[in-house]
Amino acid sequence: MKLKIGFFLSMFVAGFFMMLGNLNAQTKTFKAELMLKTPGNLADSYTLKVKEDAQDGSVKYVADRELPVVVSGQLKEDGSAYVYSITVTAKENVFFNFKQSVKAGDAIHQNCKFLMPGFWYRKNLRSPKEAPSFHTSDSWLVREDRLSSPLCGIMDESTGNYYTVLRNDEIKKSAYAAIHYDEVILSGESDLGFTGFENMDGNAWLSFGFPYREEPKTYIRKLTLAPPVVAFSELKKGESKTLSWVVQKGKAQDYSDFVSKVWSYSFNHYKPQPVELDYSVDMVKETLSQFFIDSYKETDDLNYFSGIHLHINDCKDMGGAEVGFIGRVLLNAFFALEYAEQTGNQKLKSIANSIFDSYLKKGFSADGFFRESINYHKNFEDKVLSIRRQSEGVYAMLKYLDYEKKQGRKHPEWEKRMLVILDNFLKLQKEDGSFPRKFKGNFELVDKTGGSTPSATLPLVMASKYFKNKEFLKSAIKTGDYLETELISKADYFSSTLDANCEDKEASLYASTAMYYLALATKGKQHDHYVAMAKKSSYFALSWYYMWDVPFAKGQMLGDLGLKSRGWGNVSVENNHIDVFIFEFADVLNYLAKETNEPDFSAYAKVINTSMLQLLPYQGHMCGIAYVGYYPEVVQHTNWDYGRNGKGFYNDIFAPGWTVASLWEMLTPGAAEEFMKK
Repeated sequence: MKLKIGFFLSMFVAGFFMMLGNLNAQTKTFKAELMLKTPGNLADSYTLKVKEDAQDGSVKYVADRELPVVVSGQLKEDGSAYVYSITVTAKENVFFNFKQSVKAGDAIHQNCKFLMPGFWYRKNLRSPKEAPSFHTSDSWLVREDRLSSPLCGIMDESTGNYYTVLRNDEIKKSAYAAIHYDEVILSGESDLGFTGFENMDGNAWLSFGFPYREEPKTYIRKLTLAPPVVAFSELKKGESKTLSWVVQKGKAQDYSDFVSKVWSYSFNHYKPQPVELDYSVDMVKETLSQFFIDSYKETDDLNYFSGIHLHINDCKDMGGAEVGFIGRVLLNAFFALEYAEQTGNQKLKSIANSIFDSYLKKGFSADGFFRESINYHKNFEDKVLSIRRQSEGVYAMLKYLDYEKKQGRKHPEWEKRMLVILDNFLKLQKEDGSFPRKFKGNFELVDKTGGSTPSATLPLVMASKYFKNKEFLKSAIKTGDYLETELISKADYFSSTLDANCEDKEASLYASTAMYYLALATKGKQHDHYVAMAKKSSYFALSWYYMWDVPFAKGQMLGDLGLKSRGWGNVSVENNHIDVFIFEFADVLNYLAKETNEPDFSAYAKVINTSMLQLLPYQGHMCGIAYVGYYPEVVQHTNWDYGRNGKGFYNDIFAPGWTVASLWEMLTPGAAEEFMKK
């Protein structure tokens, strides 16, 4: 059998990669493989060679034997990119997997950095060997639903040239697979393919195909790599499957420029639109406020919202009171108080005030830090503190104190407590401006890593305004210097979360928000510089957020609910699920849209603001959650889980404490600018 692919490869190779010579030289930039599987047997793999068709100028892919499929296609030039399609047609019933590889120009693999948005940055060397990274292999293929855009990019640092391949089809269907590694026959129709990068004889190659593959490992749960997987799609005799990709070449000044250009390119290609919702902001807040009422717990020690380590099927209190990170008790108390006074809800007002009163009385250690994480059921209190939880606690309290002052109510004892903890911050800060990620109350450092530093910038800037203290602003500016030097200029955003050591979304999101706060606190060239830094880091944060709607199989709850993944953000290399972590980032995007004339930022903020509300649990629309208003957290959108349920479902344990706070802040726009008004 002859395998025909009408790619016009002569034009493609000569025009796109600027290579000259005869067809034999040109075909060195392409490789192709077809795998065919008979149930119960290992698949056979066939290398396909390129052969010129003298009659029409196209080429054919030819195997060394007759095969039961025909592959045909064509190439179309579109500006700086080339769009090409492949059609696989079955001559008899088959199960197939097709792979195409394209050489990234003259790029030497070791000189390159790589990008698979929302999953892979640079070489993922911040991640441990138990997660996808160069520690395990320098070549990776992954299924498309792992990626915020189904795209892979390779940047040659020696030249600035970069190459991307982007899936050009509507990816609407998914199918169950009985197992998640080795060779898998899909249970039905699927559109889900794969992409990635490979080191071939020292050169960098883009690889992609259909249906999905994951090599050299597949990532099935936190810090658990499994054997590779190759999926096979069925084609019955006479049926065809058509696939399309866009291959593009560009040039970037550095990796940050590469990420920003790829994000803009993806945004303009997919043009994600806001999700249409049939409920108002008032309805959302009323629903979320039910969490404040139902989760409220009183003890002889602290009163709190029970919002961490809950089970989705009963949402019962597990005894956890946490100031920041996944609990956000104090920020939720502030939102509850503000909402209670807006709506005249005296019960909710009493709940909020009781939480503040209990924390003022018993919420601090002898060293002046917040008692940040306690479990009353296990009689356990974490003595290892974190700059992130401490910062989020101070941030919440400064919002509360500013609000109370505007209502004519004074809290001198709270102010004294905040000044003590802020003074502790100044003692913790290192000469380079960074803060340790974890430490003890006696200032003994447990984790010197500086990835959580931007979380401290926000309360320091706010404190400089609230207390009219320039020392706090000086400290915040020092954090900005560190962020610029160690994170932003190096395009290295890492370890902002407390439960992972890897590249993560929150590091870049917090960095951009920190620069936003510094921009609000400064003027002139200094202000302009912070705006530029906020924009630069925002592209990295944005790259974690989905441009497209991943498909789910029938029976996977999230798909049955009609969830659109666009606007949701993947979490980290280690924790490969999407969530609603947004807080003030939409404000940052809208601010930058005005300051830098970047309308795509505000357009995408609208996508986020609508899409993230889709899983709101209310009567008749509980979305798999036991209680109204307890917004879900671990939304498993790809083949990865924490150990329960898998794609299309949540993990069985979740933390609505932070999800409610995140969405509430998103629904309260302009708060930082209002706080920082002169």
